[in-house]
Amino acid sequence: MAISIAKLNYDVCQHVEGPLYKEQTDLIAELLEQYKRPVNRRTPSVKDYADITKVSGAASTKRHESDYYLFDRENNIHYLIELKIGGDLDNKKARSEKEALLEQYCILTNTLGADANVKILFATAYNRYGEGRPWTQGRVRQFFAEEELCISRNFWNLVCQSERGYDIVIDEYRKNAYIINEALDEIKNAYLPNG
Repeated sequence: MAISIAKLNYDVCQHVEGPLYKEQTDLIAELLEQYKRPVNRRTPSVKDYADITKVSGAASTKRHESDYYLFDRENNIHYLIELKIGGDLDNKKARSEKEALLEQYCILTNTLGADANVKILFATAYNRYGEGRPWTQGRVRQFFAEEELCISRNFWNLVCQSERGYDIVIDEYRKNAYIINEALDEIKNAYLPNG
């Protein structure tokens, strides 16, 4: 649903492909290790990868599938988004999601130029702690900076390019939830034994 909405406002793709330098993958690995250290742990910041594009050496072509790669032509912003419905990730998964996003970031900036405006976002479709409440999933916060979080309302507002995006999506869902429930009942009746 979010991809269909995003196509109204963005150029939408679900992969990036291009050069990735070995030095960049080494820098990414070191950065992620710093985030998980039990002592002297580095707090994630978007500034951490500002210089990751200033590399040289051997590059190989790499393709990454992504949940959302949105390009806002009007504002010339590229968004790389990892969407998890509720955002609950274990430590290994949070690290691998950040690694994949950083590699996609490098591929895009290597292709578009170091001055390209590329943003990495970890998104959730809803706030599992309750809308308007702080989102505190610690494993994600260990690897993602506050500016990289796009939780619930912020995600829908971004996808809809509207300050009312979340409210519009929720209103439409409430109006049409009966269709989903009827479809689920049909599936249950067809595949699950009665009782």
